[in-house]
Order: sequence, then C-alpha cells, then structure tokens
Amino acid sequence: MKKSNLWSLRLGFSGKESNKIEKLGLEKFLKKSYYSKFDTQLPAFLENTPKTTAELKALRQSLKDLDPEEKKKIQRKEIYTTGELKQWWIAKMQTDEFPLREKMVCFWHNHFVSASQKVKINYWLYQHNMILRENAFGNFKEMTKKIVKSNAMVKYLDNIDNKKGKINENLSRELLELFTIGIGNYSEDDIKNGARALAGLNLGDEGAVYQPKAEDNGNKTYFGRTGNWKADDLVDIIFEQKNIPYLITRKILKWFLYDDPSEEMVIRYGDYFRKSNFEIKPLLTKMFTEEYAKDKTGKKIKDPLVYILQLTDELQLDDYDESMIAAFLKQQGMDLYNQLNVKGWDGGNAWLTSQVYLQRNNTSDLLCSGRKLPKKASGIMMMDEENIKPKKELEKREVKIKFDSNGNNKTIIADLSNRLLFEVNSEMQKDMENLLKYDFDPKQPNANFAVIRLFNYITKLPEYQLI
Repeated sequence: MKKSNLWSLRLGFSGKESNKIEKLGLEKFLKKSYYSKFDTQLPAFLENTPKTTAELKALRQSLKDLDPEEKKKIQRKEIYTTGELKQWWIAKMQTDEFPLREKMVCFWHNHFVSASQKVKINYWLYQHNMILRENAFGNFKEMTKKIVKSNAMVKYLDNIDNKKGKINENLSRELLELFTIGIGNYSEDDIKNGARALAGLNLGDEGAVYQPKAEDNGNKTYFGRTGNWKADDLVDIIFEQKNIPYLITRKILKWFLYDDPSEEMVIRYGDYFRKSNFEIKPLLTKMFTEEYAKDKTGKKIKDPLVYILQLTDELQLDDYDESMIAAFLKQQGMDLYNQLNVKGWDGGNAWLTSQVYLQRNNTSDLLCSGRKLPKKASGIMMMDEENIKPKKELEKREVKIKFDSNGNNKTIIADLSNRLLFEVNSEMQKDMENLLKYDFDPKQPNANFAVIRLFNYITKLPEYQLI
C-alpha cells in the first residue's frame, strides 16, 4: 500500500489526506492537525433540550402531567436527538481538513466511555464529547480530571448514588481499572477510599459539583497517602504511581497502529509519556514518526469507521447520508455514544468476525451498485408523521471511482492495488486481470463500471480489511 495512503487511513478515516501527508511531510501534517480549528458552537438540534439541572427537573415534572401518548412523543424526540448527535459527529469526521483530531476524539470516546442509554441527557453527552475534542491533544492528567467531573460520567458510573455512609464504588473502580493505571496496580482499599473521596460529587449545571450534605470530609488513605482527598487529589496521586503510563500507551498503539503491540514498545513509549509530563502531542509525534519510519503494514484490522468512510471516499459519495453511516456502525458493533459496557469496543479480531465480514461485503455490493443501505437491516429508527423525519434519503445513483483514463488494465490495477492493498500475490493479480482484461479501454463509456467492479472485488479481500 502506498505509504501516504496507509498513514492517511491510520491518522484519519480515508485516503483523503494522502496528498497532504506527501506534500507537507508527516511532522508538519501532525502539527497542522494538532492546531486545527474546530467548531465550539452548540448544534441547533440541542438548543431546545434540557441543559441545566433546573431545566431537567422542569421537564421531568411536565412529563408527569402529560398523557402516555404525549409523554411517548417527547421521549421519542430525545431518542431522535441522540441520532442527530451521531450524525453531527460523523459529518465532522468526513469533512474536517485534518481529521486526526476527530480520530483522537473517537479514541478518547472509547476510553472514557459514557453511553447514551444510561446518561440519557443529550446535552451532557455533547459536553462530554467537547471535553474530549478540546483536550484531544492536551494533557492526559488534566483531561482525566475534567472527565471525572463531567455530568455524563457522574451519571453513567452511578456517582449520583455515591454518598457519605452509602458508598457506590463504580466511578472510583473504573477510574483505576479502565481509565488510568489498570488491574493489578491498586488495592480494594484504594477503591473504597477513592469512592469516599468522590462521595457527594453529583450533577451540576456545567459539570459535576460536590453536594455538602453528601460528601465525606474525613481523612482517606489512598495509595499510602492520607488526607481529605477530593476528585482532583485522587487523579494527582494516581499519576504519581510507577505504572501509570502503560495502559494508555498500549491503547493508543492499538487504536492507531498495531492490534498486538509488543510489551517493549508499550514500555518505551510509556516511559517517554511520563518524561513528557503526560502531554499527548509529544507522545503522538514520537510514536507516529518512529513507526512511520519502520514501514510496517497489515498489522491492524480496519475498524468499521475506517471501512465505511474509505468506501464512501473512494466511490466519491461526498454527500452520503450520515444516518446511513451511523446505522452501518451500529450493525458492525461500533455504535457511537452506545458501547455495550464501560470497557468500550474490543477492537482487533472483534472487527472481523464472520458476520461482520459478511456485512462488510454486502455493504460494498450496495454502495458499488449505487444503492442505499436497507433500513430494516441497518436498524434506522423510523419516525411517525408527527415527529421529525430523517433529513435525507439516498436514491440510487451513479458512483464513480478515480482511475487513469490514459492507462491500461495493468496500470489501473497497479494504481488501485497501491492505493488499497498492503499486499498483492500472484493469484490476486491474476483474478484482477481477469476482471479488467488486457483489452480494457479506459475511454469507453462503461469503463467506470468495469473499474468499480474491480474495486468491489478488492474490498472483499481479507488483505483489504488490514492496514
């Protein structure tokens, strides 16, 4: 696979950035990605949703006075707004000039999991997403503090039920096990005392706040240190521990580069991360530039986002309906804002079960033929006539793919292979030449159809699923 194309897929979701990487060089491309601008304006679809605890209380009170049918309509609208939130984010992934930020937001989204089915309030999910976006390349420790004190996380991990004398350990446990240091590096007493330190941290208007009647102001011993610790203190103490950097460097390597990174690599980058005071930009720069030089390919299975956005990019479906993409992701087990549990998506081999592979092949068939994804199979929610309907449908359309109209069958095959596959063997080459025969004329009216048929064949190869 062409090196710039490979890294465009790794640092984004398609091959769109390949030319930028070639033109700028990797380091300049990374710098532009780190400092790229992003929209901070509240999306219009969230303007009339509850944002403060008072507004939420008022909404809940109003629902009590409604008949069941009216109540159901309001609840359905909130569910639909969650769908709009997914589409809003997918549009950013598709259109941002430097999509590494959104790729990193998605990484953090799967690290600091906070799912819609439990949080329910879309504005809190949006706040959580914006914390990840604003801090995507910032400081890991500081971002952890902000996430712990977000309404979405406090609600998702049940800290609203954590009170002095009636402790709930969920947030305290996951802060250690999944968010920072990992299993085997803390004790059950650390979890219990961490929960005491988090007792009373409850929902607030712009983020979680301590409620004096529910907080525990006694001394707690945490990793051998005793004091009246609160949320920020816990994070500070955790980040002093020896093994703090390795869980996150392993996860970053797995997200971007290797499904099975070596322990030596995890430790080396982890040690550098600690020396960099847990600043994310220098870690990513070191990691990406060093691994770029190694020229390794085929070490990672494409996740569903990369798979579908690469397809729509190659077929030049620039205006493809984001709701269809969201539905495909759900079908593939990568439902945005809705991981199955706090551990997040497993990745790796989970992205290529026999069922997932079949779904990918069917999707390629549909897109290459210009058809839309079936609503029933893809799980798109249908609204009744009194509710908002999906914003657009994708009619059957002509699809196009880029190829050299002055070339021949072998040069076009070579170009597609170089763009899409990390490896081509003699049998694959023979199959491709049988599809695009030696007398192929790229200037004929049906030439685009023939090249798309070749592209469809390539997308079904096991090698295409790897980067």
